[in-house]
Amino acid sequence: MNTYANPNSAFPSQTVPDAEKASIEYGRKVAQAIESEWWQQGGNGTRFATSYNRFHTLRLYARGEQPVQKYKDELAINGDMSYLNLDWKPVPVISKFVDIVVNGMNNKVYEIKAYAQDPVSLKKRTDYAAAILQDMRAKPYLKNMQQNLGINQFQSSDPGNLPESEEELDLHMQLSYKESVEIAEEEVINNTLEKNRFDNIKKRFNYDLVTLGIGCAKTQWNKANGITLDYVDPANLIYSYTEDPHFEDIYYVGEVKSLTIPEIAKQFPHLTEDQLEKIQQTRGYNNQQLYGWQTYDRNTIQIMFFEYKTYHTQVFKIKETESGLEKALVKTDEFDPPKNDNFSKVSRKIEVLYKGVKVLGNNELIQWELAENMTRPMADTTKVEMSYTLCAPRMYKGKIDSIVSRITGFADMIQLTHLKLQQVVSRLVPDGVFLDMDGLAEVDLGNGTNYNPAEALNMYFQTGSIVGRSLTQEGDMNPGKVPIQELATSSGQGKVQSLIQTYQYYLQLIRDVTGLNEARDGSMPEQDTLVGLQKMAVNASNTATRHVMQASLWLTVRTCENVSLKIADSLQYPLTLNSLKSSISTYNVGTLAEIQNLPLHDFGIYLELEPEEEEKAMLEQNIQMAIQQGGIDLEDAIDIRRITNLKLANDVLKQKRKKKQKAQQEHEKQVAQAQEQAKVAADQARAQAEMQKQQALVSSEVQKEQAINQMEIQRIQTEWQIKQQEMQIQHQYDMELKRIEVQAMQEKETRIEDRKDKRTQMEGTQQSEMIDQRNNDLMPIDFEKQTGM
Repeated sequence: MNTYANPNSAFPSQTVPDAEKASIEYGRKVAQAIESEWWQQGGNGTRFATSYNRFHTLRLYARGEQPVQKYKDELAINGDMSYLNLDWKPVPVISKFVDIVVNGMNNKVYEIKAYAQDPVSLKKRTDYAAAILQDMRAKPYLKNMQQNLGINQFQSSDPGNLPESEEELDLHMQLSYKESVEIAEEEVINNTLEKNRFDNIKKRFNYDLVTLGIGCAKTQWNKANGITLDYVDPANLIYSYTEDPHFEDIYYVGEVKSLTIPEIAKQFPHLTEDQLEKIQQTRGYNNQQLYGWQTYDRNTIQIMFFEYKTYHTQVFKIKETESGLEKALVKTDEFDPPKNDNFSKVSRKIEVLYKGVKVLGNNELIQWELAENMTRPMADTTKVEMSYTLCAPRMYKGKIDSIVSRITGFADMIQLTHLKLQQVVSRLVPDGVFLDMDGLAEVDLGNGTNYNPAEALNMYFQTGSIVGRSLTQEGDMNPGKVPIQELATSSGQGKVQSLIQTYQYYLQLIRDVTGLNEARDGSMPEQDTLVGLQKMAVNASNTATRHVMQASLWLTVRTCENVSLKIADSLQYPLTLNSLKSSISTYNVGTLAEIQNLPLHDFGIYLELEPEEEEKAMLEQNIQMAIQQGGIDLEDAIDIRRITNLKLANDVLKQKRKKKQKAQQEHEKQVAQAQEQAKVAADQARAQAEMQKQQALVSSEVQKEQAINQMEIQRIQTEWQIKQQEMQIQHQYDMELKRIEVQAMQEKETRIEDRKDKRTQMEGTQQSEMIDQRNNDLMPIDFEKQTGM
């Protein structure tokens, strides 16, 4: 197969079999193609040298150490500088603006947050919220059941602090709910960043973003050190052409390092002594060929480390077993079986990374192998992430723009203005005096001496006074009556002021281009400028450089994502696993227990930024206003200040104000009810007192009436007793008569019943005899005779 299938590309074909891609020869062709792109000599030098020298120049400008030869060429006449006695040291104007932006980025405080977004974690979070919602809706019934029956049916662990509304539940889920795997993930990421001193790495790529317009960090993993983070100098970077500011579509990336033979032998122990000797003898490019200048360490060798993205074909043989099940067997990409009913072929293409190391300037390929522990997002395992994380926020058609590159021309004009100002100042002449010798000859000091020039100048410079005559000795008008006159030489003042204005003009242009106005660069603001206008100016300046800040945060987030994806690799090996566990506090037992489950979850990583000072001040103003109005308590204010998310802090403030207002309304309602009850009680007391008064008045009348009634009652009782006795005697008579009458009636009824019983017995006897007569065919019976008998 032809390796170079594309005649327009120096890279080998990517459609060759996977085994050929893994060969050393294929890797050498990839390395040669990369080398030809970056070190092929062109009209303006190599691509690598052009990029390196451009970044080198920008860094010199940012440090205030740019070359001064062009300034000398500008001021020299035909190369002659013998009449120029100037201080050529550059004015470090750009350094101030770079430090303002970089230090502001370094001072940005944030917290790394991990959000578990796999189905298991989402279900757990949803179930927790649903359980709290059920407790909220059934709280009165569940509380009544707990009080009366002693049965706790609350699903929440803290029923006393249940949210009162769905808005409060939403805040509770955002502020209070955190799964243990998320806590473990955040702690592992933070410990990894701290172990690798990521703060120092961040400071360096922040400086690169401002100075060069591009920043880079590298995330690697190995069995000895686990996850490692490194800073990468953009000047040493190589990458495929891209127009994406985040370099998402590059297919190769790498860097150039200058290593000694001992360092090469340490990093690549598989190299033999003969191979190391060959590398030392054919050391390849020197620094002049790489960077375009002579100075370099002759004891180092230029090594190109690179990653190349291609694809592999995963082939599986699906075989049907005797039990009817299917079994998958891994095959190579060249597996092409004939059609068979018992098995079939399934394949897919996935991205892979090859890592290579090459000595620049010769064909010596030190390493070419398939990368181990490739970083793959859980959302799409066919994708692969490179170890390098790059960002150039202002890139167009591959050309990178930076804050420093925008203002180098103005810095040159400021330096030229500064040199011109030195020239003008060096040629300024101090003010002098005019001495009229004829005027001095006419003056007699009166001490026998003449008024000589030395005496006149001494008197003038010491006292500021001079002696002269308005008339000559002949009595004529003396034209030299003032023998000493000042000579003002102000010819250079106008030039100095003009150059100072030019200096300020270009300095203002730098402010206009970068957006770093006086309110942010520390210049003295005008005394009539309002504080609000100053804050608006600072906010406008922050907006102008926000793209650099966002690029820094993006690099940080992507680095954290790569760390999160590589944690699974560290858990597979005992050495890295123990190192990871030892870096976590032993008191956090829950974190240690959840570390083993981290590979089972998919996390979203984001940064929660601390609010700006202006935003904090606005929130504090709202808090103070709420406290003054009685909307919240001091404890609530303390809790709100701890929330770094400004939106959540304001939402919590509103929620607490609503709860406080509701509590105040309930309190006012209770107070009103208490007042109403007190009023009712007072009315009842007054009514009761009046009633007692009336009862006392009535009581005397009642007692009087009771005495009269008592006498009447006694009379009536006496009469009633007599009458009762009479009635009782009469009643006894009546009862006796009634008893006699009833007794007679009972005897009569008894006789009647006795006769009735006899007749019944007779009838039964007769019936029995008649039945017997019929059955036995007897003679007729005369019952009358039997009765008589």
